Amino acid sequence: MWGMSETPQNETPTDPETPDFEAMTRDIAEVPAVEVIVTVAVNLMSAAAVKLGLTEEGDAHKDLDEARKLIHALAGLLDASTTEISSFHAAPLRDGLKSLQLAFREASLVPDEPGQGPGEKYTGRVFG
Repeated sequence: MWGMSETPQNETPTDPETPDFEAMTRDIAEVPAVEVIVTVAVNLMSAAAVKLGLTEEGDAHKDLDEARKLIHALAGLLDASTTEISSFHAAPLRDGLKSLQLAFREASLVPDEPGQGPGEKYTGRVFG
């Protein structure tokens, strides 16, 4: 017989601060890869937009160095996954990436050399 504070050996404690890794693994296992890729891409796009000052707060969170990293990561992800996701998913993501790259060029006080902007290693030179 157990005391009030003991947990049976086959049960996990139900501490609200302890993540339920089994449930999280089960949940992620049910998500198709294309959804994971698109979700990550959208998160990178959103973060880049914030760092470019394109939100309602404007320049409050503007940080072009951070934006460059996020745009570059987004371009790399899209380059690597284009053949894995359909054009139905890839086309709007590429359009969003191009918009972010152009916004970066406009926001930058010191323009990058042609083809050297964020993500252009993967996309080639971006034209307005």
